[in-house]
Amino acid sequence: MRHLALVSTSYPDGAPGSEAAGSFVEDFAVELSGRVRVSVLAAATAESMCRNGNLSIRRFAVPRLPLSLLRATRPADWPAIIDTLRSGSAALDRLCREDRPDHILALWALPSGYWARSSGLRHGIRYSIWALGSDIWSLGRLPLVRGALRRVLADAANRYADGLQLASDVERISGMACSFLPSTRRLPQPTRTTRRSTPPYRLAFLGRWHSNKGVDVLLDALGRLDDGDWKRIAEIRVCGGGALEDAVRQSIGALQAQGRPVSIGGYLDKQAAADLIGGADYLLLPSRIESIPVIFSDAVQAGTPLVATPVGDLPRLFRKYRVGVISESVEAQGYTSALRAALGTDPRTFESGLVDAMADFDLGAAASRVARECVGDSE
Repeated sequence: MRHLALVSTSYPDGAPGSEAAGSFVEDFAVELSGRVRVSVLAAATAESMCRNGNLSIRRFAVPRLPLSLLRATRPADWPAIIDTLRSGSAALDRLCREDRPDHILALWALPSGYWARSSGLRHGIRYSIWALGSDIWSLGRLPLVRGALRRVLADAANRYADGLQLASDVERISGMACSFLPSTRRLPQPTRTTRRSTPPYRLAFLGRWHSNKGVDVLLDALGRLDDGDWKRIAEIRVCGGGALEDAVRQSIGALQAQGRPVSIGGYLDKQAAADLIGGADYLLLPSRIESIPVIFSDAVQAGTPLVATPVGDLPRLFRKYRVGVISESVEAQGYTSALRAALGTDPRTFESGLVDAMADFDLGAAASRVARECVGDSE
């Protein structure tokens, strides 16, 4: 059986929030292991090794997690960044030397792609890149990092991106072809999936409490709803965690003091996430910057329509599939109008569009494609 090494900075390890950050990576690795042998190399707080059939997981220690919080523009982070780069490089070198994979798939372009390129050159192993928006839109703006990013992308055997516009941006930076590969995870069946046809409706938000994810846009928009709007809302659940936690709790506390049916929850495991999404009449997606978020495919999988902002590929997807209501802007005022439109629309209106979208966001199809294109084998 052919052997694929999967290198990732996002893989769940049981810590709060890691499920949200790396859940779809784990599902992707498991799905791949049904076709090829897979060795996952993942950043963690301590070294470990485990194997289950065709899937093995090697964790290498890094100074701090999550790695997404490290900033090259912050000198205080440089020691941790340097230690992380050294640790990842040494771990992948050891895997290549001891277990000799046929191909390396890096999730994501940096730093995983940097490790894959360096080890690949030393050991004569080809590699491919699966890029995220944070790689291209954030790191790509830094002059010194941009050069490394270009080399990592250009030298890869295959370039994938989890967004349509993102794939075009990868092509522009690398000068090489890049194709869309959706990031999607496999959720368990929710305990409740019945959509209401009339208000009051159940709404839900699940994600990082970060400005990019727009949780503050959502809370600002909720504060603009009037008494008539709130009569059309049975409940709003806001779940997740992150840097804006204090502001989120303060805003929700103010809404609760006004008697609004808003509740707060932390990070959720897969079953709890499935129950939240499947039990909602609308899922809220107020992001400021996105490619195609995993929560989009979660909603599609659960058959739950969305209320989203017009960022990244979402306008194109909403036009193609009709999976909910999209606002005219990313500002709170625009999102308030979108919420009002959703509250006046039967959620079941979007059922056929959600079914159509589900076919294009299929985990098995994505895994089969990578197995075929990266190692030329599918078993």
